[in-house]
Amino acid sequence: MAIQLTRGGNTDLPTTSVRAVLGWDTGPGVPAVDTSALLLTAAGKVRSDDDFVFYNQPRHPSGALERLPDGAVVVDLARVEAQVERVVLAASADGGTFGQVPGLHLRVLDAAGAELARFDVPGAGAETAFVAGELYRRGDGWKLRAVGQGYDSGLAGLATDFGISVDDDGSGAGAAPPGPVPAPAPARTPLNLDKGRVSLTKHQTVSLVKTGAPPLSAVTLGLGWDPAARGRSIDLDASCIAFDAAGKDLAKVWFMAKKAFGGAVQHSGDNLTGAGDGDDEQIRVRLGDLPAQVHALVFTINSFGGQTFTQVSRAFCRLLDERGAELVRYELSDTEDTTAVLMCAVVREGSAWSMRALGEFRSGRTVRKLVDPARELLFG
Repeated sequence: MAIQLTRGGNTDLPTTSVRAVLGWDTGPGVPAVDTSALLLTAAGKVRSDDDFVFYNQPRHPSGALERLPDGAVVVDLARVEAQVERVVLAASADGGTFGQVPGLHLRVLDAAGAELARFDVPGAGAETAFVAGELYRRGDGWKLRAVGQGYDSGLAGLATDFGISVDDDGSGAGAAPPGPVPAPAPARTPLNLDKGRVSLTKHQTVSLVKTGAPPLSAVTLGLGWDPAARGRSIDLDASCIAFDAAGKDLAKVWFMAKKAFGGAVQHSGDNLTGAGDGDDEQIRVRLGDLPAQVHALVFTINSFGGQTFTQVSRAFCRLLDERGAELVRYELSDTEDTTAVLMCAVVREGSAWSMRALGEFRSGRTVRKLVDPARELLFG
C-alpha cells in the first residue's frame, strides 16, 4: 500500500528505479504545468546547467534522469553520480498560478508502476513554480521527502535559487559601453506603413507609422522556421533583449523568463520542433506599456540543441498589429553554419517605433550569448 506523506514527511525508497509523476485536476481555466528536476550537490546547488532537466533539456548527460513527453520524471538512482546528494522534483505553471491548479499532487512509482508514495500539495496560491518533493541520499540508500515549497518568481526564480545561470554571468554583462554612444544606423531606404504590408531585406528599416493613424500600442513578433533534414525536429528558441539608449541590457525574455516589464513583453511558450505552419513562437509587446528607458528590443533565434542553421530550410520573422494583421515581414534567405541569429530590432523613435531587419548570424545556444553582439549591432 502506498504511503501518504504530508509536508516535511519522508519515507525510504525500496528500489533504485522510480518514476515521479505530478498530477492535478484539469479543466477550463487551469494553466499548463511543466515538470522539471534538478540534481544538487551537498552545497544545495547544481554543478552546471546540465543538472537542470526540463522540457527543453529532457535528459541528463549521465543517463540517470529523463523527463518523458508526458511530464513524468524517470530516475535511475543507481546511476546518479556520487557528487549528487539530492534530486529536486519541481514544476512551473505556464500562464497562471498554482492557486488555479486544483488537486496538485506528487506520486512516486516503482519500475512496475506500483505507487510507493503520494503527497497532496497543500495551500497553493500565487506561486508560479513549486518544489513538490525531493529524492535524497541517506546512507547507502535513498529517501523521498515531501516539500511543497512555492515560488512566485516562476521557473527562472526557482532555477536561480539552485544555482542555474538565468542571466548573463560575465562581469561585463549589462554594462553600458564607455564613452559616447552613437545612434543606431539610419535606414538605407525610408519606409513606412502607408502602402500596407512591407517586405524587408537585410539591414532595411521601416517606420511603424501610417500617416493619419494613431501610433501602434501593441504588436506581436512572430518567428518561424522549418526543419530541413527529413522532417527531423530542431528545437529553436525565440527570445527578446531590451536595451536602454546607452546600450545597457535591461531584460531578456526567453523560455526561462517568459515576461518582462510587468508583462509588457510576453513570450507565447516554447516550440520544441518547428512543426506546423505559421509562427512557431511569438513574443507580444505592449509598446505603450514599456518603461520610458526601453529604447530598443532585439529579437533572436537560438538553436538550443546545437544544430546549425544549415539544417533549417527557412527562418522568418513578421510583425502583427493588435488585430493580427501582418505589417512587416522579413524572410531570412541565406543561412550559415552557426547556432544563433539576430533577426530584427524594434527601436524607439520619439513617440513612434521602427523595425530593422538584422539577419546577423552568431554562435550560442541561448539568448545570453547574444547580448553583446546585439549591443554592437545597434550601438557600434
